[in-house]
Amino acid sequence: MPQEQVYTNARIVLEDQIVEGSLLVREGRIVEIQPGPATGGEDLGGDYLIPGLVELHTDHLESHYSPRPGLRWGKMAAIQAYDTQIAGSGITTVFDCLRLGSDDDGDGFKTGEMRAMADALAEATGENRLRAEHRIHLRCEVSMDNVLDQFDAFRDDPQVGLISLMDHAPGQRQFQTMDQYIFYYKTKRGLSDEAFAVFVERQLDLSARNSARHRATLSALCAERGIPVASHDDATTAHVEESIALGVRLAEFPTSLEAATLSHEAGLSVLMGAPNVVRGGSHSGNIAAADLARHGVLDVLSSDYVPFSLIHAPFLLADEIDTLSLPAAIAMVTSTPAKTVGLDDRGRIAPGLKADLVRVERRSDVPIVRGVWRDGRRVA
Repeated sequence: MPQEQVYTNARIVLEDQIVEGSLLVREGRIVEIQPGPATGGEDLGGDYLIPGLVELHTDHLESHYSPRPGLRWGKMAAIQAYDTQIAGSGITTVFDCLRLGSDDDGDGFKTGEMRAMADALAEATGENRLRAEHRIHLRCEVSMDNVLDQFDAFRDDPQVGLISLMDHAPGQRQFQTMDQYIFYYKTKRGLSDEAFAVFVERQLDLSARNSARHRATLSALCAERGIPVASHDDATTAHVEESIALGVRLAEFPTSLEAATLSHEAGLSVLMGAPNVVRGGSHSGNIAAADLARHGVLDVLSSDYVPFSLIHAPFLLADEIDTLSLPAAIAMVTSTPAKTVGLDDRGRIAPGLKADLVRVERRSDVPIVRGVWRDGRRVA
């Protein structure tokens, strides 16, 4: 990596404006933003230059590790393939979701698999195999009997930078109607009526026995370590009040305008899926992310299950919502997620910050990622 780089003829997206000019980077840090034409350096041809994207919630590593039901790919190969797609989408900081809490006799991941994946991520980072900076987001299914035991394996892991508290039992939160639950857990799994009835009864029992106490225990453990906590699929005033009491910073995927508004007003960052924006609505029938943006209560976007959606969605929102500027939309995937999890050295183009940068060409609906730099080093 050269000690000094200059990017010229760029539309530089700052927090509150777009500056046409040049950017000076020295030793991996942003040094100066200069409006107007400049001589020398890398000519970006009028493309946008935005901060590297910060991804707080993506399940996409799972689809590389388990590309078919019951099949497991080599962990290191899966991580590298996933990392290439992440960086190629303009994401320079990513929180990889690893799920905790499961039925070991079910069709999900077994106890120990997520710990082994975390070890492989640490090894890949240590061997300089990865383009993006990877951290861990533990998705904790609080209804499960074994979630605390599985969390204990991560208690002292410095990679962990976020946890979310989830309960996917039917009749509440994401699955407020049985129609949604039937599609996800009966139709997709091919369960008979009898098997599905047993499954539902077990999930309700687990939730009733475990959810509240596991939420409280995990929140307390994270408070001791300073790990940010996210709620998941809050739907009601009671859900939001519980999240506030537990010290939650991030409200992931609220399923109603009421929950999103209350969360936002309480100072929580409200996160919705970028695929929701790109598709024009929720795949599970809940509130549309664009509607929250129109009401001014959408703070963060996450790629969830399609990495490229994170660079695509902000441009769509800025196109569709007159009151939302492009800098404000870009902040949903850069500065706001970074601030939410305490990363104050990135997410903005400003002197002294990390030179995590993305060159984006926009000639039509779908943007083109033309270049990605992390700490001033080109990674895609």
